[in-house]
Amino acid sequence: MPRMNRMRNEKANDFKGSMKRILKSMQKWKVIMFVAIVLAMISSIFSLISPNKLSDITDAITQGITPNTKVLSKITEKISINLTDQELLSKKVQSIMLDQNIDNDDKLVLQDTLAKMANLSDEEKGKAIMSLPDTILLNLLDEIEVSNKKISPSSQLATIKILGSIDKDDNDKALKAISDLPSDIYELIKPKMDMDYIKKIALFLLILYIIGATFGYIQHFILSTVSNRFAQNLRDAISKKINRLPLKYFDNHEMGDVLSRITNDVDAIAQHLNNSLASLVSALTLFLGCIFMMFYTNYIMAITAILASLIGFVLMFLILSKSQKYFNQKQKELGKLNGHIEEIYSGHNVVKAYNGEEDAKKEFDKLNQNLYNCNQKSQFLSGLMPSLMGFIGNFGYVAVCVVGALLTMNDVISFGVIVAFMIYVRLFTSPLSQIAQAMTGLQSVAAAGERVFEFLDEEELSSQEHIHKSLELDKVKGDIEFKNVKFGYDKNKTIINDFSVKAKSGEKIAIVGPTGAGKTTMVNLLMKFYEIDGGDILIDGVSTKELTRENIHKLFTMVLQDTWLFEGTVRDNVKFNRENVTDEEIWEALKVVGVDHFVKTLPGGLDAKIDDSDSISSGQKQLLTIARGMIDNAPFLILDEATSNVDTRTEELVSKAMDKLTKGKTSFIIAHRLSTIKNADIILVMQNGNIVEQGNHDTLMKKNGFYADLYNSQFSGN
Repeated sequence: MPRMNRMRNEKANDFKGSMKRILKSMQKWKVIMFVAIVLAMISSIFSLISPNKLSDITDAITQGITPNTKVLSKITEKISINLTDQELLSKKVQSIMLDQNIDNDDKLVLQDTLAKMANLSDEEKGKAIMSLPDTILLNLLDEIEVSNKKISPSSQLATIKILGSIDKDDNDKALKAISDLPSDIYELIKPKMDMDYIKKIALFLLILYIIGATFGYIQHFILSTVSNRFAQNLRDAISKKINRLPLKYFDNHEMGDVLSRITNDVDAIAQHLNNSLASLVSALTLFLGCIFMMFYTNYIMAITAILASLIGFVLMFLILSKSQKYFNQKQKELGKLNGHIEEIYSGHNVVKAYNGEEDAKKEFDKLNQNLYNCNQKSQFLSGLMPSLMGFIGNFGYVAVCVVGALLTMNDVISFGVIVAFMIYVRLFTSPLSQIAQAMTGLQSVAAAGERVFEFLDEEELSSQEHIHKSLELDKVKGDIEFKNVKFGYDKNKTIINDFSVKAKSGEKIAIVGPTGAGKTTMVNLLMKFYEIDGGDILIDGVSTKELTRENIHKLFTMVLQDTWLFEGTVRDNVKFNRENVTDEEIWEALKVVGVDHFVKTLPGGLDAKIDDSDSISSGQKQLLTIARGMIDNAPFLILDEATSNVDTRTEELVSKAMDKLTKGKTSFIIAHRLSTIKNADIILVMQNGNIVEQGNHDTLMKKNGFYADLYNSQFSGN
């Protein structure tokens, strides 16, 4: 497309520099951001405390639904000592042999068993002792104490026999057998759930979760507010920057690309900055804290979880290193596409008239495909992270469960530790995914920020801080002088060469010449839209170099060839940027230019809503802008092809209105229709940046020179 080749090359991406500048620009919120970061860290720390408390609850519940095997082990251990301690056994045997109440046959069995035990293993000795008569066993067993409760020899003997009959592979029978134990022993080992302890931990966790959620909400609210305030400030800075940029910037940049920086890029910064900062802080805190808590709980399980997730680190950094360039390219391609769409939409009538739809569609498809490719690559690489982290997390679950089961079987850890580590694995792998997503978001922030800052760093109009002079509207005489003015849009190519002319107060100066002669350029220099390269321009003897641009703009009413209406009422459009304008003044201006009848036909009259769409013809738009110029009571008037969009009859009406409008004002009229400037006091004929002829219409026609040729060519019928 025509202006596509004027797109500037984007700077290479500088993630670190761009993020550093963004954070520096947010210095005013550093205290509140620090508070948000601290709250995010505390919220993450609370999340790290909960797994250990859940482990305690799990252990308490597990103990409440299963027999207390630890107490049972203590009982069996003390019973075993009773029966196997050699010193105690010898004393008990001697006592039994002297006991007259014990049957002699039982004593003989005891002596025979003791004689055989000399050559038996410990396991065989135990079986041999258990084969002794009950009367002997009861005398061999002493009363024992476990958990502050005494257990009689008879209860011990019953326990030994019941436990000896248990089939370890049949859990149902084993549990039933345990329930048949003597009451004094069963009371010690029966399942007991400590509800007070469980309620205490549950209440602690509830308070922890509520505080954590509250802190999380506050920090999200703070960061959301800060990021949106930052975006608001960026838009304010861009809005102010636009007014300080020279017109040459907009000559060299597509409007769509500029709009993309103001809208898409700023929105991307606000959205991703809000999500990424909170996620990054929380994820880093959670990640580092999780490592500490895992090693604090059990170093073997911690090493297992970390090794299982280590692959995620490597892949994450590999993907991040590859994806950044695509995020930067995506923002650039989006700007190009927006520029093309804005260009085609604004000129769609021309595109249709010249059957350019196919070419426009091809260009759109090309730009759209480029954006699709960049978007696909960036999203594909960033989209790998959740799936990758999901796999690593599941793999970590399996590793923790397997290693945890082995450690539990060996009484190294409890079942609750496995539960805690299953949560720790999720807390450990989840931050990796969050960090990856946050980095992806920050990449978008850096790419968008780079484009916004590039716009904000553009060279501005020269400073006006040293300018203190000003001309007051009611005191301006109206004299203007160009003295040896030189100017070129490109420093190496001058298009206005040594231009000089004087315009006295109240004169009507017409500027004519072929396209490219420098007519509009001269007006732009007068309005100080561009700085002159040489010479000077004087208003009432005061150099425009000594006047601010705002002061100069207040002195001029300007009606351009390109019409512009904003969305609003007819009243607001006509009195644009003016206060204390009555409806009578507006109707008078509309009547003078001949557009009052059209406004009356609109529903609501002056209150009718209009905009710059095609619902109003170009001629009607032009008349409304001329009426706007009439409302502005400035001492100087510039009409740049102001009647180009009206028909011949309306042109005659507007010309008469212009005579009224220009009365008492110094007026500059640029016109291609030479019939509209026949009554000008001075006609300046320009060619190649120089005045080749000047005078009134009659004088120039008598010269039969360049002006006469231009004038006659419009009425020659060719």
